[in-house]
Amino acid sequence: MERATASVQIIESDTHTALARLEGFGDLSHASVVFSRDQRYAYVFGRDGGLSKIDLLTWRIDHRVIQGGNSIGGAISQDGKLIAVSNYMPGGVKVFDADTLQLVADIPATPLADGTKRSRVVGLVDAPGQRFVFSLFDTGEIWTADFSQGSTPQISRFTGIGQQPYDALITPDGRYYMAGLFGEDGMAQLDLWHPERGVQRVLGDYGRGQAKLPVYKMPHLEGWAVADNQAFVPAVGRHQVLVMDSRTWQQTAVIPVAGQPVFVTSRPDGRQLWVNFAYPDNDRVQVIDTETHAVVADLRPGPAVLHMEFTARGDHYATVIRSRSGIRTDWSC
Repeated sequence: MERATASVQIIESDTHTALARLEGFGDLSHASVVFSRDQRYAYVFGRDGGLSKIDLLTWRIDHRVIQGGNSIGGAISQDGKLIAVSNYMPGGVKVFDADTLQLVADIPATPLADGTKRSRVVGLVDAPGQRFVFSLFDTGEIWTADFSQGSTPQISRFTGIGQQPYDALITPDGRYYMAGLFGEDGMAQLDLWHPERGVQRVLGDYGRGQAKLPVYKMPHLEGWAVADNQAFVPAVGRHQVLVMDSRTWQQTAVIPVAGQPVFVTSRPDGRQLWVNFAYPDNDRVQVIDTETHAVVADLRPGPAVLHMEFTARGDHYATVIRSRSGIRTDWSC
């Protein structure tokens, strides 16, 4: 994603060469992408409400719609036939046909008390059983939208989950949906195997703590890593990665790191974690051994390290660096 030029570049990962650059994507700040099941199509979610479908074989925009005024990511359904987009404005989720980008369902969020607008939606993920799960930031809720019976979803609402859920993740097995809370410490957990049990509070001390430390950038929960029955969590406002037992969701250890972590990314084999940081330590990436919890490498790729990705088999790692030259750095693992 090339935010400054509203363009998308397609790169061949074996030779690290550019294949094509596509333009006309609007506001790509905080943009994200998901892929069709056959990997032919990429769906780009822009901040300005744009939803774009790219054909990766022909290198062209197949379809594009402006579906909202301010969007924050999306997801593709289990069967690959539905694309969901979470919106700040208008608050809610819109679901589209993955082939045509025709609107399938419009799910408005809860209205705010003054009636002027609806809650912003964050933390949208796809879940097993043809479901989408998402959080309502302003009203403190988690909703599930079940499309298993057709295009009219069955909505389940869980209220009073905590103040201002700002981001969320789903565990690799699709069982637990975890929402981080900006307005208070702790996390809200929904067991999707047993939704009748409601939302539980876990990691009660997770957050800024009593001292309310300055937070230079909130950690991204989709950057959590789960390996060897352990969940590795970026601490909020602290120079730590927290370790939890992923079976009991109790904290078991703390790993000191160089700065306030943003993403904690697991290598595909789960053997290492790669961690980047908020300002002023955002020129660093540290590598952690998941078995010993030791920092085994301290890398300096360049200023303002942003998103990090591994190739599918973990032989290479790439990070995007926000600088004037638009550097993309690749490390052999």
